[in-house]
Amino acid sequence: MRFASLGSGSEGNALLVEASNGASTTRILLDCGFSMREVERRLTARAVDVGSLDAIVITHEHADHIGSALSLARKYRIPLIMSWGTGQAVKVHATLKAEDDAALVRWCRADERLAVGDIELRPYTVPHDAREPLQFVFSDGARRLGVLTDAGCATAHLVAALGGCDALVLECNHDRDMLANSKYPPSLKARIGGAYGHLANDSAAEILGAIDRMKLQRVICAHLSEQNNTPELAMAAMSAVIGTQATEILVATQAGGFDWLTC
Repeated sequence: MRFASLGSGSEGNALLVEASNGASTTRILLDCGFSMREVERRLTARAVDVGSLDAIVITHEHADHIGSALSLARKYRIPLIMSWGTGQAVKVHATLKAEDDAALVRWCRADERLAVGDIELRPYTVPHDAREPLQFVFSDGARRLGVLTDAGCATAHLVAALGGCDALVLECNHDRDMLANSKYPPSLKARIGGAYGHLANDSAAEILGAIDRMKLQRVICAHLSEQNNTPELAMAAMSAVIGTQATEILVATQAGGFDWLTC
């Protein structure tokens, strides 16, 4: 199994996950927070044809995650997977009016595993200010990729869900001091730093320290605020937890995400 980011941050998020068994290849796009043209361009840069996607999975309804997902699904006939709450928030069936378009939608629920080709997905709940947000763990049967972005704080449930992963994409949205001293209005600071907002570096480090890391080979710091964080601060927070453990630490960027990595 391998994965690549098309971009990660408040201006758009999309993560490509791929598994091959020799006879077939399964490709899933987790979130689609860019315009259709930009998604097409960024997929082409990863040598992936949009029409080869087996599913688009949406974590929640915020624009930097759902973006052009409905339009892309309709154009290329790609199945959409999301929670019922997310679908209600974006009025998915009002947008996909035609019966054959509506048939593209597949609902998922927390802790109910589902399969797309050779990839198994485990959705799990997170604290975030959306209708029914879910994050996901991907598995090809041999390796596990955990993804956690857009969560305000650690919970025992998400810590358990992310245990035993081989690779982890982990939100490191902001440094608390940088956010406090930023020019953001108080209401926005409170939202971002709240229990249903985004993970600060120290909160992400708390989660990393709490999960089972026995198999963990890579941690990718994701969804960094370009105003309220730096790659150096995020990586330092992760390094403080990992110490001498042989785990690679990387950063996903808004402009280019990151290139293909293997689990």
